Amino acid sequence: MDEFGVLSLVPTLVVVGLALWSHRTIESLLAGTIVGLFMVAPADALGLAAEISLSVMQNETVGWVILVCGFMGSLIALFIRTGAVTAFTQAIISRVRTQRGGLLTAWVLGLFLFVDDYLNSIAVGAAMRKVTDSFRTSREMLAYVVDSTAAPVSVIIPISTWAVFFGALLVENGVAAEGEGLKAYIAAIPYMFYAWAAILIVPLAIVGVIPAIGPMKRAEARAATGITVPPGAEHIEAANRSITVKDGVRGHPAEFIVPMVILAASTWYFDYDFLKGIYLTLALYVIMIAVRRTLNVEETYNAVLDGFKTMLEPLAALVAAYLLDEINQRMGLSQFVIDVISPHMTAGMLPAAIFLSMGALSFATGSNWGVFVIVLPIVTTLANALDADMSLVIGATLSASTFGSHACFYTDATVLTAQATGTTPYQHAITQIPYAVIAAAIAAVLYFIVG
Repeated sequence: MDEFGVLSLVPTLVVVGLALWSHRTIESLLAGTIVGLFMVAPADALGLAAEISLSVMQNETVGWVILVCGFMGSLIALFIRTGAVTAFTQAIISRVRTQRGGLLTAWVLGLFLFVDDYLNSIAVGAAMRKVTDSFRTSREMLAYVVDSTAAPVSVIIPISTWAVFFGALLVENGVAAEGEGLKAYIAAIPYMFYAWAAILIVPLAIVGVIPAIGPMKRAEARAATGITVPPGAEHIEAANRSITVKDGVRGHPAEFIVPMVILAASTWYFDYDFLKGIYLTLALYVIMIAVRRTLNVEETYNAVLDGFKTMLEPLAALVAAYLLDEINQRMGLSQFVIDVISPHMTAGMLPAAIFLSMGALSFATGSNWGVFVIVLPIVTTLANALDADMSLVIGATLSASTFGSHACFYTDATVLTAQATGTTPYQHAITQIPYAVIAAAIAAVLYFIVG
């Protein structure tokens, strides 16, 4: 890792600036990565590009993300082809009478699909598009509701992929004894102020206590005219609509609900290995399709393949985000931020400082789990040295990771939610940011008070 000091901010600033100007995510990420390549290795930028691209594609986490998201797309495609999603949405529409009711239904569904934020974003987004469209709700508003019950819910429920991952890290870093990682994680849940605020703000925004703000207000005004899909997202909507119900097939809501329950239960059974859960659920669903003769072998195969293909654009954005993260690591961005704030810490200031600085870092890099891995050893050292409350510090650090996942326009949750709900990542992020900032402000004040 090289030490670039304040210059380590340049690639990320290029990404953010270009994205705000062009409204394009993948191109902005690649531009920031290219700038970083020439800063790190001006004489061999091409060689470094080959090195980090191979490193990213060989990264176990990247492979996991590609398989999980791709096969979630396959599962959703099968739901669509067999009429399961249509039957489920029609059942909801028959019971929901208002625009607010549709959005509150999406919020409640998100609360129940807490096992993993990917499952939440993709499944709820796919299931609720037609419901909210029927009440002239903008896709941006739907995306906000879905995303706000993804990472924020998964992080505060101790039976989720987030809890397992971070609980293990707490043991690795000596914060908890062997076998006590989950207990230490649970002790920090009351202090995950950002996650709590982000979740609770949603119903207030739905019922109008918190009004539509800025870009969201404009999106809702456009949707009121009947244009629910934002201009510029037509290609995403076309990809989502490229898979249709097979002629003559009538699905049942249970065909959507039961596999979702199986997916959640099997993920829990396999020690929160979401990939194993998807494999098992997909296999059982294919067997059910074969037994019921809903689709023939060729139609089933094509649906699986077509569903995987609908995820190619968001997966490309995620790979580009990992390339940028690799460059940021080589330039020492995280260490620079930590070195700047560390000398000014007191026990009382530490939680708020961690939340604000690490939240900004997570937002800038598009890395939430990765930032936590990097900063946890430093954060725990600071907490011990200052005799700060460890549960409060862990809660602040996890809140920072959640903010990054929720607010950044090129993080995995944003990209996948945008795809599932039919918006671009930029359109989703720019309309969601005001609400994320409100939640962040609430969290920061609480960390100052409690600290």
